[in-house]
Amino acid sequence: MPASFPVSILDFVAISGTHTPRETIAQTVEVAQLAERLGYKRYWVPEHHNHLGLAFTSTEVMIAHLAAATERIRVGAAGVMLPNHAPLKVAEVFRTLEAIHPGRIDLGLGRAPGTDGLTAYALRRGDEVDNFGQQAGELFAFLYDDFPADHPYRQVVAAPLSEQPPEIFMLGSSEYGPRFAAVNGLSAVFAHHMSPDLAVLALQDYRARFQPSKYLAEPRSIVSALAFASEEPDVVDAAIATWMMFGDRLKRGERGPRASLDEALDFARTDEFNGRRQAQLERVFAGRPDEVAERLRRLVADTEADELVVVCPLGEQGPRLHSFEHLAKQLDLAD
Repeated sequence: MPASFPVSILDFVAISGTHTPRETIAQTVEVAQLAERLGYKRYWVPEHHNHLGLAFTSTEVMIAHLAAATERIRVGAAGVMLPNHAPLKVAEVFRTLEAIHPGRIDLGLGRAPGTDGLTAYALRRGDEVDNFGQQAGELFAFLYDDFPADHPYRQVVAAPLSEQPPEIFMLGSSEYGPRFAAVNGLSAVFAHHMSPDLAVLALQDYRARFQPSKYLAEPRSIVSALAFASEEPDVVDAAIATWMMFGDRLKRGERGPRASLDEALDFARTDEFNGRRQAQLERVFAGRPDEVAERLRRLVADTEADELVVVCPLGEQGPRLHSFEHLAKQLDLAD
């Protein structure tokens, strides 16, 4: 029996150990193709800048690459950090992607810069975050060709014209994203892996505030979670250790590759890891396949989400592929 909720993947395309960006991107294509065969609904990639630990910075190029390498799975951005871009350009890019891959493109929007302050300034040459509502309104009008008759952009067309715009989602890890989605009648995606304590209340608030729109008649929410499934306890600990080390390095201002499997296994044997492991399990759903699947089902039930997105904390290709296979089986995904 198919899962009662669709399951998708968010892939940071993070470089692991000594792998090169080219190798990492090739591995990402392999994961996307496997995800399609297993019945995952969407395959999303984010936007980050000034980060040598990631194999790409151009979200739209990665989407095009993954969509061309697959046939049915939806591919998209989670998301485009709109303050970094001109709304017209985003509309043109995603209309082009939709024209090439009709019915398969998702456009997730974020308000954060996806980088440090200096890099954000280099990208946008100003502070546009407080104008997010205006930027989003322009983007929607470009995508749907519905500027008012007296608007100065009424004569500007975001070519190419396509039969339908990409699906639009609003991302968030605080109250802002779900509330913006509710007021504007959009789907809301909440990052449990970033703010686990807020997920339930934020999505409850979204449903209570939702206003139907031309984009969406009823509220639709998606929750994301860090998830790794394996029958090998040491590999489970390596996945937890990888995310722990990633967070520690970010706090130190380090933006290099994630730990290799061997590095993570070594750290998982330390007293420091053992002292922090239990607390980390509040954020990372890691363990035996049946245990992880049960926790994910409970998260979806608690948040009343319509869909689930999983994020794999481990970069090692073999265990990562096996984890997605385990989750697909345990969650009864069907093609």
